[in-house]
Amino acid sequence: MNPRNRDLLVLTKKELMNQKELEHEIELLNDLFCHVENSNALCLANEVIDINRYKVIRKLYHVRQLLREPRLKPFVFICNKN
Repeated sequence: MNPRNRDLLVLTKKELMNQKELEHEIELLNDLFCHVENSNALCLANEVIDINRYKVIRKLYHVRQLLREPRLKPFVFICNKN
């Protein structure tokens, strides 16, 4: 996998960490981010509340379809389930 170029602030409990340990920690973080930063995870963590139709849309396919629209209709909200 090709990790994105990003700035990370890594805080550890260890007082001193050598370069090899730090690179390993960053590699593990990048692997973790590759699994959680995708459209499936985004659609699972959010739901769409449509006030116009009095509906809450939770199905993965429908949420993904609404998120791909360039502009949402008025009173249609994307809400995080957390």
